[in-house]
Amino acid sequence: MKNYVLIVILLLFCCLSNAEAQRRRRVPLKVEGGYRVPIIVIDGDTLPDLDLQTLYCFKPLHFKNKRQQNNYTKLVRDVKKVLPIANEINLAVIETYEYLQTLPDDKAKDRHIKDLEKGLKAQYTPKLKKLTYNQGKLLIKLIDRQNNQTSYELVKAFLGPLKAGFYQAFAWTFGASLKKEYDAEGDDQLTERVILQVLSGQL
Repeated sequence: MKNYVLIVILLLFCCLSNAEAQRRRRVPLKVEGGYRVPIIVIDGDTLPDLDLQTLYCFKPLHFKNKRQQNNYTKLVRDVKKVLPIANEINLAVIETYEYLQTLPDDKAKDRHIKDLEKGLKAQYTPKLKKLTYNQGKLLIKLIDRQNNQTSYELVKAFLGPLKAGFYQAFAWTFGASLKKEYDAEGDDQLTERVILQVLSGQL
């Protein structure tokens, strides 16, 4: 009986989807006044079909003094410089994980990880050397934001606990920690605001 009800619900859903598809029909781009405008036909009416960018509205910031204002200006600059690197690392993590799933055994995976480590060092060392101390600490947090894993957890997952411990100790000597987490609703609330505005083109 349960299966019968499920089949009826699925058939109903398919019928409704087809009816909605007939009601809302996408058509090829139409030229209006020399511009190519994507359009959609809904119940015989032709309407523009545009994806509007998300815009964020926040309360205006009020700075107590010039120092606070300068710190905010530096934060905006740092986010613009570091966020693209965090995004690149996120893509590299996803691609590496997916590629590792295709390798036949642990030996092949270990060989790929070693090659990857060399490649990442060659690619990112020049970029990371140009970062300031604060930008480096911000990058550690943004890696956690983009990957939902701290830098320490990522290194541990791909390179093992010994390498993770080594890199954590190295970061610690400079007053940083690879275990630092991103807290969008707490300490990093202002950073999150800046990131959203940078991504939407508002900053």
